[in-house]
Amino acid sequence: MDLEDQATIKKVVDQHGREDVLVILGSPDGDSAGIYAETVTAGDPTFAGPLAGTALMLPVRHILEDSVKELIDPQVYEEQVGMMEFVLDKEAIVRSMDTYRSKS
Repeated sequence: MDLEDQATIKKVVDQHGREDVLVILGSPDGDSAGIYAETVTAGDPTFAGPLAGTALMLPVRHILEDSVKELIDPQVYEEQVGMMEFVLDKEAIVRSMDTYRSKS
């Protein structure tokens, strides 16, 4: 998650609060998904970005998780995400997200 994305998320939370914010990740592997999940919950683990030391505690999901997929129109999901289910290691990404959520 680059510094601009971190700043955008912080700005949205500052303006609207965290109650109605859900972060949907699209990262391509389990490791990056875990790092990004940590960034929007506990703060930037590299201590370099706008979320360094800022624990937003936002709920976070990955676009490939079934709980997210079932909320999206199937045609839209297929057009926008469908191919990624076959190209990316969905199981590793979901496992990483589950592991991260069990820690927080």
